[in-house]
Amino acid sequence: MIVEALTPKALEDGAALPGALLTELSALYASNEEFHQLSGDFPDPSDVRPEQVAAALADELAEPTAEVLLARSEGRLVALAVTLGHHPDPAEPEPWLGLLMVHGDARRTGHGRRLASYVEDRFRAEGRTGLRLAVLENNPRALAFWTALGYEETDRRPDRAHGRPCVVLRKSLPQQA
Repeated sequence: MIVEALTPKALEDGAALPGALLTELSALYASNEEFHQLSGDFPDPSDVRPEQVAAALADELAEPTAEVLLARSEGRLVALAVTLGHHPDPAEPEPWLGLLMVHGDARRTGHGRRLASYVEDRFRAEGRTGLRLAVLENNPRALAFWTALGYEETDRRPDRAHGRPCVVLRKSLPQQA
């Protein structure tokens, strides 16, 4: 798996995503209709449009420490992760994993686990000691995925953007010897 970064600078001054990349990203988002039904992020989860995906990514990248990581396997976009070096809330000093999404037809192939491990390793290499994320309470499959990777519940609270009930999880990132 090869991971590349899409940073806020990539969309600076209203720059558009290259057409081919936006097509790939739109297909990845559209393949996750069930998640979009749970999250309510798109008006019609069965009809996710490229302009909606571009707007969602621009919103994600509006945070100063945000990064979108694109994971490819055999040249094909199979997953993405959105990370924050620091949560927008100053009381949350640890990095956050805002989203990890695997293409619908590439699930259960290990791409999600490998991308999560990649994110953890990057933050560990920066000397960070923990990573947090939030899972929608109505998404038991995601909760099972993250707890299987060693994340533990630390809190339950609404998300900042929409007030949806979430489970906040944290994983310690011990330094490798």
